[in-house]
Amino acid sequence: MKGQLHRPQRSGGRGSGPDDLVRALIAGGIRDERLLDAFRAVPRDAFVPAELKFRAYRDEPLPIPHGQVTTQPSLTAKMIEALELGGHERVLEVGTGYGFQTALLARLAETVWSVERWPDMAATARAHLTRRGVTNAHVLTGDGTAGLPERAPFDAILVSAAFTRVPRPLAEQLAPRGRLVQPVGSGGDEEVVRFVKGPDGLRREAFVTWAHFVRLVGKHGFRE
Repeated sequence: MKGQLHRPQRSGGRGSGPDDLVRALIAGGIRDERLLDAFRAVPRDAFVPAELKFRAYRDEPLPIPHGQVTTQPSLTAKMIEALELGGHERVLEVGTGYGFQTALLARLAETVWSVERWPDMAATARAHLTRRGVTNAHVLTGDGTAGLPERAPFDAILVSAAFTRVPRPLAEQLAPRGRLVQPVGSGGDEEVVRFVKGPDGLRREAFVTWAHFVRLVGKHGFRE
């Protein structure tokens, strides 16, 4: 899964370390200090294919198996910032990829449950998280459009692939006053939106950014 900004931001250089990436995020408008500290603490080069480590601190998506890409770091930052995490939340992530976004969420929330469609990528993400000593993030293989009803409710949900609407199971598994961030569209040109669970159900609260994402595939998303 994952994606990139509609108008890609670049770090302006090779991007040799976390501080370079953080400077790019600040230049792109990220202000959440806890989130910036998470980007300083989580080494992106530990969550990308070995042959692409030299590109890890550039603000760009990187290819991973099954025709997927990692999310562009500045896009990851915008989406996580929109969740407004305070540290006590149970978070559901749909689309683990290689686990970098998962590791960031784990530093910002109490518990993270992440669902990855591809078993080999889920295994890779687990290995990356284990090597970094992340113990409050759990990666499962499955259909992310169905969520994880046995672990619900969730205070925040982050969806890293595009669909034309929020899948019903995800809306149902969001706790009252919970936030859900998802790219809304048919895949390739989306608006990323923050939704909030109110007394009358899920409501659209804010536009986050324009982006390009792959399609969200599953029982409650696009079919194969």
